[in-house]
Amino acid sequence: MTSTRDARSTVDAVYRLEGGRIIAGLARTVHDVGLAEDSLQDAIVAAIEKWPMTGVPANPAAWLTLEAKHRAIDRIRRASNLGGKLGAVADDQRQRTRLDIDDGGHDFDLIVEHEGIADDVLRLLFATCHPALTRESQVALTLRLLGGLTTREIARAYLVPEKTIGQRIVRGRRRLAEEGFDATVPVESERRARLGAVHEVIYLIFTEGHAATIGDDWVRPDLCLEALRLARTLAELVPDDAETHALTALLELQASRLPARADADGAPVRLADQDRGRWDRLLIARGFRSLLRARELSATPGPYAIQAAIAAAHARARTASDTEWATIAELYGLLALVAPSPVVTMNRAVAVARAGDAAEGLRLLDGLSGAPELAEHHLLAAVRAELLLDIGDAWAAAVELQRAADLAPNPREQRFLRLRADAAATEASGVDGTGEDDGASG
Repeated sequence: MTSTRDARSTVDAVYRLEGGRIIAGLARTVHDVGLAEDSLQDAIVAAIEKWPMTGVPANPAAWLTLEAKHRAIDRIRRASNLGGKLGAVADDQRQRTRLDIDDGGHDFDLIVEHEGIADDVLRLLFATCHPALTRESQVALTLRLLGGLTTREIARAYLVPEKTIGQRIVRGRRRLAEEGFDATVPVESERRARLGAVHEVIYLIFTEGHAATIGDDWVRPDLCLEALRLARTLAELVPDDAETHALTALLELQASRLPARADADGAPVRLADQDRGRWDRLLIARGFRSLLRARELSATPGPYAIQAAIAAAHARARTASDTEWATIAELYGLLALVAPSPVVTMNRAVAVARAGDAAEGLRLLDGLSGAPELAEHHLLAAVRAELLLDIGDAWAAAVELQRAADLAPNPREQRFLRLRADAAATEASGVDGTGEDDGASG
């Protein structure tokens, strides 16, 4: 027998790993992305009810996929005005390999092979970035469906209230239903019109995996790898688009650090403290190649090309002290002109301080103190603490670190910041006079 808690934990894990793929495949079958999401939620409820009695199936993702299909057909059947759609779904079902969902003994790879779920993810990505939706709804809806991100996680990424994101998702689903779901990748002209939103979604999926806002894990490699897979697939689909290759370069270079971003206990490790021998040199080489391809395609760098150049500068540094902070500061200055945001300003402040002008770095940060997007965000306090430590103000740094810990959403990051706050307070009290100057957070 399986406990309800274990069943729920398994469902949560499967949803995070495979939810986007299941929804994508189901949306292609039922031609309705809202129905696909609702049916998967029905299947999840059924799993939590049944698995404690029957045990978790050997392949829970396959179980959820097929259960969701049955739930979708049930929903369509109950809606008599959609009888034509039911016939189409039923025909589609008969054409597919029949799998018994009760024994749980089937390989999920078979479902992927027969139903093309991997391709469906990219199709759904373009479908939810439909031009009839606002950019905000495009990205919020796609992150919810494909990234498996909660409303809270998306809100943290955008520095906006959860309610705002919830409204964007609802509006996006409604508008997409009105337009009619198209499960095909659009023609080239439409594809290019949607690229900006597609880039943004892939980047934000990676960002959530790189520094998780919710859950016990500081890093979620599954999200990072899925975003990287999507970026590479997109680069094959639009091989002459510079920013697509730049985005791929950025993710490859950032992903190269994943093995070193957490210690053996899963706690965060700052960029300056990372064992660079654990960085993935193959990913770094691939990132350099993708960045070179982006530069060959366009002499004018876009936001992702600039960010990839920053990541490349870090990758070239064999040690933290070798980092070309002046170059990075210049690149952040350029990025602030091309794609200004509070986060860009924060990172620029760190780079300026590391390049030798701590006072100017703090001045840039102080200019963000009134930014409403950062009022309840931990990053500003955490970054300010690092710069205060650089100038030897350990007491002020301890206060900022404690504030950052109180605001941080991830429990591992909370613990990490509190330990840093305690260390800074100890240093300030004179118990341990040793300081540190070891670079920006990673």
